[in-house]
Amino acid sequence: MSIKRYGVAGGTGAGGQHLPFARAVEADGWLYVSGQVPMVNGEVISGNIVAQTRQAIANLLSILQEAGYGTEHVVRCGVWLEDPRDFAAFNAVFKEYFGEHPPARACVVSNMVVDCKVEIECVAYKAPAA
Repeated sequence: MSIKRYGVAGGTGAGGQHLPFARAVEADGWLYVSGQVPMVNGEVISGNIVAQTRQAIANLLSILQEAGYGTEHVVRCGVWLEDPRDFAAFNAVFKEYFGEHPPARACVVSNMVVDCKVEIECVAYKAPAA
């Protein structure tokens, strides 16, 4: 089994603290992307659920692209929303990115560890090169 880790050395959270996990781990064609929040340069962006969802998904897509995957490879997403009233607006943005390749998904309401409205993680699969 081949395992490759992305973003181990450079992961930073709020206030520039080093995060003790990889942004993503790839194992035999499976890519597990850690939860992404609407953060840029270690700070959560301001804005409503639409703006924060777009940034969280952009962060997720950046990691997928770095590892050589696209939305068509995403098989499952896990989503945490701070406010259940944001569900419809979140779904509208999610569909913009995953409408052609909808993954399986779970979505729950939860208190967030950082001050944001949404967190998204995913699992993607691409057959390993022979």
